[in-house]
Amino acid sequence: MTHNPISTLISLSHLFRLRRDERWMMLAVALLLVALNALTIIHYYGVFTPITDHYWNLFVGNFHISGFDPISYYVVSNWDARYNVYRHPLLAFMMWVPYLLNQALMWMTGINCALFIMTAIQVAAAWYAFLFLYRLLVEVMGLAHTDARLLSFFLYSFAFVMVTAMVPDHFVLSLCVLLIVLYYSGLLITRRLQMSLPAAIVLFVVTAGISLNNGLKVFLSGLVVNGRRFFRPKFLLLAVVVPALVIWVGARYEYHYLVAPGENARHAAIAQKRAEQKREAQLKAQQPSPAQPSPAAAKPKSKRQPKKGKPFMQGEFMRWSDKTSPRVASVVENLFGESIQLHPDYLLQDQSRFRPMIIEYRWAVNYVVEAIIAALFLAGIWMGRRNRLLWLCLSWFGLDVLLHVGIGFGLNEIYIMTAHWIFVIPVAMAALLARPTRWRPLCRGVIVALTLWLYAYNGYHIVKYMLC
Repeated sequence: MTHNPISTLISLSHLFRLRRDERWMMLAVALLLVALNALTIIHYYGVFTPITDHYWNLFVGNFHISGFDPISYYVVSNWDARYNVYRHPLLAFMMWVPYLLNQALMWMTGINCALFIMTAIQVAAAWYAFLFLYRLLVEVMGLAHTDARLLSFFLYSFAFVMVTAMVPDHFVLSLCVLLIVLYYSGLLITRRLQMSLPAAIVLFVVTAGISLNNGLKVFLSGLVVNGRRFFRPKFLLLAVVVPALVIWVGARYEYHYLVAPGENARHAAIAQKRAEQKREAQLKAQQPSPAQPSPAAAKPKSKRQPKKGKPFMQGEFMRWSDKTSPRVASVVENLFGESIQLHPDYLLQDQSRFRPMIIEYRWAVNYVVEAIIAALFLAGIWMGRRNRLLWLCLSWFGLDVLLHVGIGFGLNEIYIMTAHWIFVIPVAMAALLARPTRWRPLCRGVIVALTLWLYAYNGYHIVKYMLC
């Protein structure tokens, strides 16, 4: 089959236009997302809306929802390339228009509207992510509309899908674009079409521009969709090698010209401040003191022990690896634990501040729920073992497991990466509901019960944290 431009498969207007049978469902999704983001607005309105000259300290010092970063609030308030440009090479530029909008709103309202602008972006991204998952389940996996709705709402009952939709980090954007890539790839597979060169380039640039490692998933999509044709020299060169080099070289230049000058100035200011504090301490030490402190009082406080394992090796990237942290406990309590059900102890605390890396649940019911979800996931993989789209999802999941569990990148807070892979669970479970077997009613009933439990359990703890 010849390459087919993306515009001949599905137009942008058709892609983003709501269909008649989707309206009531998506209204319910909008209400859910608005309610979640209203909690964030209520919690931070008084802190984040004043106009100031010190936005970085304001946002970073006061935003505390798990390990998520409020850098987007800062960039939309005072544009600067403050993201890690090697991990998010184009994200700062994507925030340029929201920044200009915020400047206009500041002038008109007298308050900083970054909180509201990011809320609109978060709601839109999470809303469309739900829509693309639903369409994927219906049009590619072959589910009935009722079962597709059930699995879509099931995904949005997961703890860190709900939390991701209400925080200003990049993960909700990644969730949206990854599901677009997956939906588009699924349509190509079902229609026996090839991923075109322009489509592969655009999807890679957008996906990798938000989060570089997710760009690899576009390459995996091209491989699964195109098969051997993926390795044709023209496609391999123009859709893989050249875009990857352009993104990487662009990130290096972005760091050199936009990030490094400000970073060096900040480091110099910190060094100067520390030198002044040291001189003041020396002068104070030379002055006579009426009472000498006791040895116990003079003893410096011990530093907090790091909650991150030792790296495999030192280097620009491998220094972030982790070879010593426990893998099994991380998978049970964090990868399939915190990602789906919040731990009530150290609720939504930042692992870099107070939260231990491994927390156990108080109640056995949480482990029962986790085991049932894992069993349904594995059963779905078995039932869908001949489905190419499911294998594409599993290749994405395998990439994340390799990076985060194998090499240990971000293993200490792996749950905040939930949006990069968690949709593989409902896609796998779709194989259990796609065919009329004697087990289908039981599976459907179990998923309904799990969905109700997760909304009640996670919703209670999120509201408790945000309002109490």
